[in-house]
Amino acid sequence: MIAEAGISSDLLHIAEKVKAGQRITDEEGLLLFEKASLGFVGSLANEIKQRLHGDKVFFNRNFHIEPTNVCVFSCNFCSYSKLYAKKEEGWEMSIDQMLHMVKQYDGKPITEVHIVGGVHPKMNLQFFADLLKAIKAHRPELHIKAFTAVEYDYMFRKAKMNVEEGLKFLIDAGLNSIPGGGAEIFHPEIREKICADKVDADGWLLIHETAHKLGIHSNATILYGHIEKYEHRIDHMRRLRELQDRTKGFNTFIPLKFRNKDNDMSYIHESSVVEDMKMYAIARIYLDNFPHLKAYWPMLGRQNAQLSLSFGVDDIDGTIDDTTKIYSMAGSEEQTPSMTTSELVALIRQVKREPVERDTLYNEIKNYSTTADADVQLN
Repeated sequence: MIAEAGISSDLLHIAEKVKAGQRITDEEGLLLFEKASLGFVGSLANEIKQRLHGDKVFFNRNFHIEPTNVCVFSCNFCSYSKLYAKKEEGWEMSIDQMLHMVKQYDGKPITEVHIVGGVHPKMNLQFFADLLKAIKAHRPELHIKAFTAVEYDYMFRKAKMNVEEGLKFLIDAGLNSIPGGGAEIFHPEIREKICADKVDADGWLLIHETAHKLGIHSNATILYGHIEKYEHRIDHMRRLRELQDRTKGFNTFIPLKFRNKDNDMSYIHESSVVEDMKMYAIARIYLDNFPHLKAYWPMLGRQNAQLSLSFGVDDIDGTIDDTTKIYSMAGSEEQTPSMTTSELVALIRQVKREPVERDTLYNEIKNYSTTADADVQLN
């Protein structure tokens, strides 16, 4: 229970709304950022999480393919991509090389491949359709979660297709769902300063809304902890909440912490752990129509991801298997992001939660809460 001593009537009113399952307003969300203590928002967020999922914490068995870090865009916060003119500093993978990565997991209980990368001018819509077809031909049951809205926007425009035509083309090739990357901050005042040349908020939202209408689920993200203000975070989440009201197509929301290593915003101090946890908690409170809230452990680090489970988070992503460089290149806590299933299970159990393996769409595969450590199959 939240102690009432020293808490303003406005905050107590928000707590009453949350306990009653009512939606908070933008103004109330902003008040939580500006005036509420970490303990206050954490308690409310955890109450919502318990109401939705009890003690369950979800994870999946997945790996990443990053086709290239060569990119035509120059986002100021990015430590990952290399300009096309300097492609000797980057990498470009062929379809055969990427299919070889998939084949390395033959016989292993992986359920998802996550494909995102830079926007390479030579890797067009047909190239990626051929990649999806090759993966499905080799392993039909593998769920392909692929490409951010930024990648889609570029490849569709280059192919002279509208969003619906382009998505249908890739769905026919084997696309199953869409990750949430490229959202950054929707507000034009901030987007113009940190990623002016990539798809804008309306374009990002249109791609996800169209995917939902075509039966494809997706995730959503926010990049926080740089030059944005609290009102920009609320504006961003409001647009997502409104779209989710219309489509119910988002699976999870993933706050992504800005990391300042080797990019054009290195002068900005990173947010504190307290600020990180507050972001998760308020996201859980505000986004009442999102079924899940994910902490991406390779970005936060294992211990902080574990801590987030007390602030509304019910998912810590998957095994990854050291197949992503996006955050390690930006200075994340995890420079070799890989955990076995048994390690993930142990991480969740340490904070008295129930580890539940899921598939990409959150269908439960196995609950490990009563499974002995020796019976946890390694990834």
